[in-house]
Amino acid sequence: MTTLTQPELESYLWGAAVLLRGLVDAGDYKQFVFPLLFYKRLSDVWDEDYSDAMHESDGDTAYAQATANDRFVIPPGAHWSDVRAVAKDVGRALQTAMRAIEAANPGKLGGIFGDAPWTNKERLPDETLKNLLEHFSSQSLSLFHVPEDELGNGYEFLIKKFADDSGHTAQEFYTNRTLVHLMVQMLDPQPGDRIYDPTCGTGGMLISALAEVKRKGGEHRTLQLYGQERNHMTASIARMNLVLHGVEDSEIARGDTLAAPGFREHDALRSFDVVLANPPYSIKQWNREAWQSDPWGRNFLGTPPQGRADYAFFQHILRSMDPSTGRCAVLFPHGVLFRKEEAELRRKLVEADLVDCVLGLGPGLFYNSPMEACVVFCRSRKPEERRGKVLLIDAVGEIARERAMSFLRPDHQNRIDRVYAVYADEEGFAAVATLEAIAANDYSLSIPLYVKRKANGATEGDGQTATLAEAWQAWQAWEASGREFWLQMDDVVAMLDGLVGEESFTRSVKESEG
Repeated sequence: MTTLTQPELESYLWGAAVLLRGLVDAGDYKQFVFPLLFYKRLSDVWDEDYSDAMHESDGDTAYAQATANDRFVIPPGAHWSDVRAVAKDVGRALQTAMRAIEAANPGKLGGIFGDAPWTNKERLPDETLKNLLEHFSSQSLSLFHVPEDELGNGYEFLIKKFADDSGHTAQEFYTNRTLVHLMVQMLDPQPGDRIYDPTCGTGGMLISALAEVKRKGGEHRTLQLYGQERNHMTASIARMNLVLHGVEDSEIARGDTLAAPGFREHDALRSFDVVLANPPYSIKQWNREAWQSDPWGRNFLGTPPQGRADYAFFQHILRSMDPSTGRCAVLFPHGVLFRKEEAELRRKLVEADLVDCVLGLGPGLFYNSPMEACVVFCRSRKPEERRGKVLLIDAVGEIARERAMSFLRPDHQNRIDRVYAVYADEEGFAAVATLEAIAANDYSLSIPLYVKRKANGATEGDGQTATLAEAWQAWQAWEASGREFWLQMDDVVAMLDGLVGEESFTRSVKESEG
């Protein structure tokens, strides 16, 4: 066998999902394909270690087995080849083998395969499972044939494909990767940093931070990556994702971050150097009453309204930042910058001088949603020259769209990152506002209050340029009305989420309790 190219790997991986079509809903592909991919990888890497040790020891089987088990243990009868040889009740054999591997590796792999219904023959008859096993067996997933970076990229490819196929539920499963890259680039993670995502989904933001340190030539293996995810299956996918990317120091906690934060030490929240997050926006099903006397001190700005938990997640993130080195980037809908019901929370946030930068982005960067996104960057301790100031960037126009997908091109990312590094005014694009100026605007962080768009260079005194100026003003008025429409749609979407979300929330709670 030769090393797989990236297109070959992607075709191979997607081929497994194709085998499930007609039997399993697209939104459920992930709970079957990811565990099988991970199981095959573990077995092939174990075989690779065993073979290398046999060669090194001139055929000492005891030494070879001990060496292979040093990375992780595959108990007798639980190897991929054992399950592949089973003729009937394949689902039960798979489930038994996966549980045996989890039990043999409680720290590294405990519970990592999730709880897919492998024994449900109506959904997965033996013939389908045999076909899946044979499909995955057609390629070796050893480290030699598929190095960590390549398999990690293939895994990310599957995450996006599953998000595309699963429709409106994809937002909590997949965040626009070009935007994540920009967020990470601006936070500039360093070797040795503790990096945390309190609503980590499949771990994409953590992987992006790892990739950024690699890209800059830093020692990425010194990073410590932490995440929390409420959905048990998604948390398992995140853990597999990190392992397949070669991450050695990581932990993914399962559970509701607001109700039960998973990372604590010495009766306080654990602190991190970098926090990245795309929290679920404007959720209504959260325990507001408990927040008013939060034992972790996360209500230092106050208690958000019941219908919008955005500032609850925000305060959790701020409390999770290291007092000296902490910095964060949080993806929100624009409403958090100016909604009246959160005005007092925002006033305290601004006065605390935690906000470093507010970045406004164009529509469509939330998966399957036309809403405009913003990213709020904060620092526990700003550099001296930035204290008492906030940089606001109007990058609504820095966006590209292809095949109904919005994204940021490298030149968009570079322009935004450059103005953030310079931290200075740029006409029509960025403005540095003092805390006094923000106070004068009732502590609103709405970007158009501070960044005035230029009229394409038109000046008074020239009939042609005056006409251009009028046309530009008309365009701005039309664009502003469109922006206002989508901002109002934030409220509509939140309301609809509340109407349809109670059933899914109750179901997810039952699943987590089960």
